[in-house]
Amino acid sequence: MIIIIQCRDRVGLVSAISGAMSKAGLNIINMDEYVDKAENRFFVRLNVEQPEGTGLHEDDLKPLLPDDAIVTINPSPEKKIVVMVTKEYHCLADILVRNYFKTLGATVQAVIGNHNVLEDICRRFGIPFHYITHEQETKGQFEAAIADTINNYNPDYVVLAKFMRILSPEFVARFPMRVINIHHSFLPAFIGANPYRQAYNRGVKIIGATAHFVTNDLDEGPIISQQTIHVNHTYTAQDMMKAGREVETSVLANALQLVLHDRVFVYKNKTVVFE
Repeated sequence: MIIIIQCRDRVGLVSAISGAMSKAGLNIINMDEYVDKAENRFFVRLNVEQPEGTGLHEDDLKPLLPDDAIVTINPSPEKKIVVMVTKEYHCLADILVRNYFKTLGATVQAVIGNHNVLEDICRRFGIPFHYITHEQETKGQFEAAIADTINNYNPDYVVLAKFMRILSPEFVARFPMRVINIHHSFLPAFIGANPYRQAYNRGVKIIGATAHFVTNDLDEGPIISQQTIHVNHTYTAQDMMKAGREVETSVLANALQLVLHDRVFVYKNKTVVFE
């Protein structure tokens, strides 16, 4: 059983939570907790052994916690995701392989592409592919078609695996803190399009990738995972892009493992990540 709690901090929270576990006959196997002193915010993730015949409900915990407490008990262990793509295959291919061997931590319900380039690989893995062109009369119609398709699958998260279109605030608002993006830059550097070209022109010595939740601010949502590698003056922009694909795949895979196993807490525009 997994229990996750986020609330205002105060003295005695760990004792109160532990006492509730004991009273319910539950054994704490592992507990990760963190206090953000600047925000006076308490975060905890508990892995609890639940003997047969015992149980715990959110209502058992909430009276022991501050009024603003967010409590989730036993979040779905097998999440559902929908993946959105454009033309690049590397992140999608990694997700499909992990999904096939059941190591993803979720089930891929469908893939949506604004080009049909990646339809064949999805078919090979038995995953439905929906081609929704961005060349419609309005961006609103394009996004409405995507949202309707996503809603048909009722996923826990939407994963932008190199989906190269900017989503409107209206679309993002439909799936708050449920859209995960892989950005081909070590944010906050080189926001927006062509970050490898930007990095090459700047003469950087490291490049990287960032997985983050999507918000209304372009590439500025809460960061989940990041990674960098070293480059030098011999790298062309194309060389950086090639090397960056490996980093992008790794970072997105790590971010998904963290999110899908309920190890990421979001507060304001930051995350607390229990790795």
